[in-house]
Amino acid sequence: MPSFNPPLRVLMGPGPSDVHPRVLAAMARPTIGHLDPVFQTLMEDMKELLRYAFRTKNRLTMPASGPGSVGMETCFVNLVEPGDVVVVCQNGVFGGRMKENVERCGATAVMVTDEWGKGVDLAKIKKAVADNPKTKIIAFVHAETSTGALSDAQAICAFAKEKGLLTIVDAVTSLGGVPLEVDAWGIDAIYSGSQKCLSCTPGLSPVSFSARAEAVIKGRNRKVQSWFMDMSLIMNYWEAQGGARTYHHTAPINSLYGLHESLVMLKEEGLENSWARHRKNHLALRAGLEAMGLELLVAEHERLPQLNAIKVPAGTDEAAVRKRLLADYNLEIGAGLGALAGKVWRVGLMGSSSTANHVTLCLAALENVLPAAGAKIKTGVAGPAARAVLFP
Repeated sequence: MPSFNPPLRVLMGPGPSDVHPRVLAAMARPTIGHLDPVFQTLMEDMKELLRYAFRTKNRLTMPASGPGSVGMETCFVNLVEPGDVVVVCQNGVFGGRMKENVERCGATAVMVTDEWGKGVDLAKIKKAVADNPKTKIIAFVHAETSTGALSDAQAICAFAKEKGLLTIVDAVTSLGGVPLEVDAWGIDAIYSGSQKCLSCTPGLSPVSFSARAEAVIKGRNRKVQSWFMDMSLIMNYWEAQGGARTYHHTAPINSLYGLHESLVMLKEEGLENSWARHRKNHLALRAGLEAMGLELLVAEHERLPQLNAIKVPAGTDEAAVRKRLLADYNLEIGAGLGALAGKVWRVGLMGSSSTANHVTLCLAALENVLPAAGAKIKTGVAGPAARAVLFP
């Protein structure tokens, strides 16, 4: 049986994004023990770097060992108890997963639904809370990966704080790509993923809990239903608190090297500069797509720069387009999920995949591939339109 050697792809789907060579090199460094004093130094640095990325001073800020789904469950199982009422916002696939978490915790999920491709409607949240006075938490997706829609987290969290409610926020696709202010917006529990705008490998989920959320965890009436995700146990490993760290699980050492390096790179670039880079490359991609005659699903004021949902033109074999891009250009883009299956392509401009070269390659490849798949587009126009934005 030979060793496995994957092809070198250009990752422009909904995640993972391209992993920077510096991150891959960091992950190849020698493995040490998860209680090694040197590794504990990395752990402390990691927490500070994540506080920088989240814009928070929260003590309970660390990477959960597992993908974004583990970060999601960590937030829900620690804050939601049987009998609780949680208002869950769904405007795509991942709000539905929040509902599953609430119900598996033995709580009631009050659903606020919006059309896929639109942001969460705050007026609907206000009505749901008014109709359910025992509401404890509002849960919503900041950046819906299945649609490319961005919701107004600042406004939602301000309302929750006004009503004395907790918030749980999915920031899997937003962290590092768009403005996100955990402390300034009053977010209580938030989770993200390592493989999107942070450009690390999949398998780690940064989480952060406010002091208010921490007090709720400490005041629980029963044990957290998940031993592995119990923050009261995990933080005994991630914090010494005047004594030795307590073994909880064997941390994914080399993956944490990679996340540390990606966060170092984020700080070197500067958070605001990262936001601006993602925005500029999105505008260039949009210019090229519109010049070809293609449309984006999400209205401009709610559009994610790092996840672009492109409407499939009538009569176009959308799967054939993705297959040709992969075969001829080693370029991966994503298909639609759920209600949008077959209706959109999802093109990611996240982290190391958010560059001028990625934009121009994607546009050139689409211009070549789309006509053969039945799409009636203008050719020879996308590149100049994008370059006008990239190099004004």
